[in-house]
Amino acid sequence: MGHFAPCQGKHACRDDGQRCLTCGRTLDEIARTRQLVEGLSDLAIAYGYENVEEFADYIAQRIRKKVAHYGEA
Repeated sequence: MGHFAPCQGKHACRDDGQRCLTCGRTLDEIARTRQLVEGLSDLAIAYGYENVEEFADYIAQRIRKKVAHYGEA
């Protein structure tokens, strides 16, 4: 499994057409992550969640469990 490096912000992003030279992630990976975050944000907004922190914590917990489960397989 590779190492995730978070985005340092659009002001720090430089790319070579394939990947960000700052965080090292591919442009496809960055775009997919943005789409997923946008989708989850849209869901929280659409349902009017007042406890966004709890929703985000739940999503993070589910991701950790799913990745751990597939890591065991």
